[in-house]
Amino acid sequence: MITLYGYFRSSAAYRVRIALNLKGLAYEQAPVNLVKGEQRSEDNLARNPQGLVPVLVTDDSTQLTQSLAICEYLDEHHPEPPLLPADAEGRARVRSLAQLIACEIHPLNNLKVLKYLVRELKVDDDAKLAWYRHWIAEGFSALEARLANEPGTGTFCHGDTPTLADICLVPQVFNAERFECDLSAYPTLQRITKRCRELEAFARAAPGEQPDAG
Repeated sequence: MITLYGYFRSSAAYRVRIALNLKGLAYEQAPVNLVKGEQRSEDNLARNPQGLVPVLVTDDSTQLTQSLAICEYLDEHHPEPPLLPADAEGRARVRSLAQLIACEIHPLNNLKVLKYLVRELKVDDDAKLAWYRHWIAEGFSALEARLANEPGTGTFCHGDTPTLADICLVPQVFNAERFECDLSAYPTLQRITKRCRELEAFARAAPGEQPDAG
């Protein structure tokens, strides 16, 4: 059985849950509570020396880290339905969109950064929220411009089936909603997110549906 070590509100773990669901793969979850600091436990550091989630343990006990690498591993080992287009140009575009979110927006706003702002730099809650919203606006503005104007966009971020780009988009929108960011300037992002959320694979991966959400 595949085991996913994650946290219900972790964007990175959320991505992997969506990918597993899209592939129709059975898996069990092993919660790692980020708020309580369980990511720094001896057991979790043994799985991932960065002290991060997710970690995916495969059927043959291979341990994998980093959500985008995990998603591509799943795509290579379970190719249907594909998470990347068949053509090189399409794959490059999807990876570019996914990395815009996962490598540019998300790292500036993840939990350890927000904790550092408060604990080490002594910023107050208003300043922390301003930081969060600033980087969401900067990233989402660029993403909206691309998705609204590039011909590759369809029902989803690329074409008419979900790809790795959508897997990254939906968790980031969830986080933006949680921090009450104004998303009115991003109608294309909202449209695609709404369509994704109508799919069972995305709905079952939502934070509120996870065993550790309570």
